[in-house]
Amino acid sequence: MTEVPRLLVNLKTYSQASGVKAVEIARQAEKVWRETGVLIGIAPNVLDLKVVAESVDIPVYSQHVDPIDPGAHTGHIPPELVKKSGARGSLLNHSEKQIELHHISVAVTKLKELGLSPIVCAPTPQESAAVAALSPDAVAIEPPELIGTGIPVSKAKPEVVQNSLKAVIDVNPNVDLLCGAGITSGEDVRAAIRLGSYGVLVASAVAKSPNPYEKMEELVEPFVEITRA
Repeated sequence: MTEVPRLLVNLKTYSQASGVKAVEIARQAEKVWRETGVLIGIAPNVLDLKVVAESVDIPVYSQHVDPIDPGAHTGHIPPELVKKSGARGSLLNHSEKQIELHHISVAVTKLKELGLSPIVCAPTPQESAAVAALSPDAVAIEPPELIGTGIPVSKAKPEVVQNSLKAVIDVNPNVDLLCGAGITSGEDVRAAIRLGSYGVLVASAVAKSPNPYEKMEELVEPFVEITRA
């Protein structure tokens, strides 16, 4: 099982975090990791995947893969090509790129066969349990109505995090839980940790920040505090 980042940054397709800027943010994330010891992962858009992966030593993830083999599949993203790009894993089933459960199952299996790390997003405790049964490396709980709002699930709907954690542990205690949706500050991360979350999945808080380095420093500080305790 690949080590799951405590902080996973999804750059989506924001113009502020694409191309050269994606590489810059990834290098800043690597710097924060080297300074703090807190592992950070980056998920750039697919066009930036190879160049970002070649630029840093931290884990780089695809934002999506399709449950297919290489071949006549125009516009699709086979896991094999993601591996060749240098990525170490992929997100699956983000609320902006949802796929059916049987497709998640095939994609998780293919990723693991290739030595890549699957991290599956889920909107509810029930779906968290269903995907945990597929043995991804982590489940990221993200109620879609809170994504991009700046209202963290760890504060607005703590019961969703707690119930998801219980559901995942009951099904597969080897799967880590990440808390996403609306995480924007160090205090949001502390709230997620208090609820039992292993790590956090963020996007706009870093990708659209005027100073991504300082924002990532703020977001990993609660994990640094854990090691000091």
